[in-house]
Amino acid sequence: MTLVSRSGRLAGRLVTALIAVIAILAVVVVLSAVHLLPQLRNPFTQTTTDRGGPALLKSITSLSRYEAANGSFQVVVDLTKRVSFIPSFLQGSETLFIGQGSDIAYVDFSQLKGQAIQVSADRTTVSVKVPHAQLEPAVLNVDQSYVYAEQQGLLNRIGNFFSGNPNSQQQVYMLAQQKIQTAANQSPLIADAQRNTQAMLTSMLSSLGFTHVTVVFT
Repeated sequence: MTLVSRSGRLAGRLVTALIAVIAILAVVVVLSAVHLLPQLRNPFTQTTTDRGGPALLKSITSLSRYEAANGSFQVVVDLTKRVSFIPSFLQGSETLFIGQGSDIAYVDFSQLKGQAIQVSADRTTVSVKVPHAQLEPAVLNVDQSYVYAEQQGLLNRIGNFFSGNPNSQQQVYMLAQQKIQTAANQSPLIADAQRNTQAMLTSMLSSLGFTHVTVVFT
């Protein structure tokens, strides 16, 4: 009788403990469901973390060359030709030429190396070193350029009539192109190109999640 009584008491204690554990688990589940406790997670869930850096260099070099600014220019060429000791009405010419042209400022990304981009450990800050902007050779728009005024000596007119030289305007074209190139070099075209390039890179890298972007022209 004593053994039976002890076994009964032991079984009762086990049942009571089991009921208490079940009640505690039920309370935890309910509190988690109403967000009073952190959500329960499977301790055996597999977590994948990507520690590799973003493919920034590939994204930038895929641009190859970024045409960042385009300038239009108008120049005046006053070309005078004279021959010593011969009056200008006999030998000589004067041409007033209006030249229209353009030039492009660009940044070359094709030669960037891996060290050109530095990314912070927390992936929030990035520094990019790119080449200075440079100018394309200036282009003269022949269709929009024209001779405003021209005077020629008698011998020049006779010579042009018989020679039919199709390259008689070549010299003024070359001078106009050179003047456009000089005007582009003296203009803020390169500064505008670098400012536009900086804005473009800042926007692109910010879209990748970087909060601090530094662009350095080297």
